[in-house]
Amino acid sequence: MKRITLFFILMFGMGALSIVNYPLSIGSAQAQPAKRRVTPPAGNEQAPKAATGTDRASLMFPTTDAMPEDVIWKRDIYRQLDLTKDKNAPMYYPVEPIGRQVNLFTYLFRLILTGRVTAYTYKLDGNESFDEKDKLEVKDMLERYGIYYEESGGKLTVADSDVPSAEAKRYYIKESIYLDQRTGTFTTKVTALCPILMRGADEFTTEATPYPLFWVNYDDIAPWLAKLPMMPSDLNNVTNMTADDYFTMNRYDGKIYKTNNMQGKVLQNYCETDSDMVAEQTRIEKQIDDFKNNVWGDGFLADTTKKDSLDAEMAAKEEKPSKGLLFRSKKDKSSASVSAKSNDTAAKKEKSGAAANTTSRVSARRQRR
Repeated sequence: MKRITLFFILMFGMGALSIVNYPLSIGSAQAQPAKRRVTPPAGNEQAPKAATGTDRASLMFPTTDAMPEDVIWKRDIYRQLDLTKDKNAPMYYPVEPIGRQVNLFTYLFRLILTGRVTAYTYKLDGNESFDEKDKLEVKDMLERYGIYYEESGGKLTVADSDVPSAEAKRYYIKESIYLDQRTGTFTTKVTALCPILMRGADEFTTEATPYPLFWVNYDDIAPWLAKLPMMPSDLNNVTNMTADDYFTMNRYDGKIYKTNNMQGKVLQNYCETDSDMVAEQTRIEKQIDDFKNNVWGDGFLADTTKKDSLDAEMAAKEEKPSKGLLFRSKKDKSSASVSAKSNDTAAKKEKSGAAANTTSRVSARRQRR
């Protein structure tokens, strides 16, 4: 009987344990972590925001320090680049696209046409403005300069043969030469570009007429220029240089046609002849070089040399007595050497005289005997 009672007690205990453990297993199942990714219900999907081309280019471009706003000296210069010159030829060739190789104008034209880069209107005064109100309407530019295009669904397309890259033989560039007081260095930075179409002569003129198209902010196109390869020269055909390297290293060659001044005048406003123009351009270049030399160049070295020479002169005056003693010692040494030579000569004479007297004595004694 005791065995039967113990058997029922054990069976009852195991059933109670199973009942207690059952809700614990349910609770542990509910305590599992939720899924890492939750699929949204149908119709509520939100497509990820696609990165624009400008953003991708900016991420790939190794950014450089911008020009500080608190520089203590800056000079803005406008230059005209003639692409028929050898130094400027990398911007012009190839005139027509060859595979993936395109020139600078075709590259900029495509970026502006697709809306990746913003172009700004070229005003009659020639000054650039990157304000919202001065943005260029691409369609108006195409119609104004007779560039054939097709429009479909609000999208403008221009064939490669219709891009007037062969006529873009000049550029206006604006560069800022500034002194960075934090690093103590001079930097020449290109800040704006303007391509110019040179249209052929007609019945009214015998020379090509320049047509400036638009201004572009260099900081806007720098990420894209870092992806445009260029051939450095005719001697090296490896395209190991980019368009951004070309402008950053200032490898272009252009004549000054304007500077930022309070009256807003260009050089042609007060230069009557070509010789006056060349003289004014040379004068401006010399002003910039002189300022650089006076800060860290030849002028600084000349002042340092002058100061060092004055210090050396003062030191020479202070050390003059010691130098006099040095000179006197040299004189005494020379006189001592002369006296020593004379003494040696006298000693030799005296010795020879003594020898002569000895000989005479001996002979005299022999005669007496």
